[in-house]
Amino acid sequence: MNSTPKAVHDRRKRVVFFVRGIVSLVIVVAIFALIVPKIASYSTVGRTLSALTPLQILAVTGAMVFNLVTYWWQMQAAMPGLTLLQAAVNNQTGTTISNLVPGGGVIALGVVVEMFRSWGFTGSEIGLELSITGIWNSFMKLALPIVAVALLAISGKGATYLLIPAIVGLLALAGTVLAFALMLWKKRFARAVGGGLGAAWSWLRSLVHKPPVTTWGEGAVRFRKDTIKLVEKRWIPLTLTTIVSHLALFFVLLLSLRYIGIHEHEVSWAQALAVFAFARLLTALPFTPGGVGVVELALIGGLYAVGRSHADVALPLFKAQLTGATFLFRAFTYGIQIPLGGFTYLIWRRNKRWRKERPAEEAVASVGGIPP
Repeated sequence: MNSTPKAVHDRRKRVVFFVRGIVSLVIVVAIFALIVPKIASYSTVGRTLSALTPLQILAVTGAMVFNLVTYWWQMQAAMPGLTLLQAAVNNQTGTTISNLVPGGGVIALGVVVEMFRSWGFTGSEIGLELSITGIWNSFMKLALPIVAVALLAISGKGATYLLIPAIVGLLALAGTVLAFALMLWKKRFARAVGGGLGAAWSWLRSLVHKPPVTTWGEGAVRFRKDTIKLVEKRWIPLTLTTIVSHLALFFVLLLSLRYIGIHEHEVSWAQALAVFAFARLLTALPFTPGGVGVVELALIGGLYAVGRSHADVALPLFKAQLTGATFLFRAFTYGIQIPLGGFTYLIWRRNKRWRKERPAEEAVASVGGIPP
């Protein structure tokens, strides 16, 4: 008996999901079981972490909480009418799903959209919030390495090996900003961008025998109009909250380094910012959920490269300190997010007071993604 196109499509999705899960698991196991122990023994890392005082742990916790709040402020800036608590529930739930499941960004997108709709937001409002926060975060991720390299050059601690990624980031940022500006400048550019994306999506749909999409061009024109209205009124809070959220995340890393015993003359704040910025770029590549393993390895390797010549302690201990600081940073900015997101999901399911009449069904057009 022949399978239906939908059955074939569903089977392919399951196979892709399974393969991605296996590949992610292999990468994570290889990094934490094979690579990291060759950098620093877990027992030595554990001793460096056990030396932290309760006051230091409390300070890192406070920095983490502030970083979370900045994400919620950014969402409020992009979606008028969204309360701080709603932003918290939506952001934390989506972040947990995307950080926990291979390819979880797509699943998280569906969940956060369903949350917004249950609170009475329309498809266009939802698509605009997802797109604008995604675009602003992308701008910041691309701009931060450029700023970091410039700061290193000013301080006289620049490194030639950082120039190539910075140049690539600069070109990508320039191209992205130009495309976004053209889309806002003229309707025909917006229609062309939407039509091009629609054509590409239609081709993918044809592989599973689904009809083409025909409204993306006009949808992009409507998105352009809504975006201009929002950006004209709220570009300042959008930009400020985006900058603050990324710097607040970096501050958690900087506190972790200093409290673990790595001083300014060993790894300066500008050097740490450069390593942080380039590690953040890796999160755009979905090797593993939330970049787990990949980000840790990038941070440890990058920080060791910039600080090994200035270490006050023996290099094995210095490696253990860097690894401990990285683990502390990721525990607070990645690990804690997972149970927190499960708690916020339960809040959404049980809290009926926020529920409003669902808006008429409307396509959610998004060129952004789940918040960082």
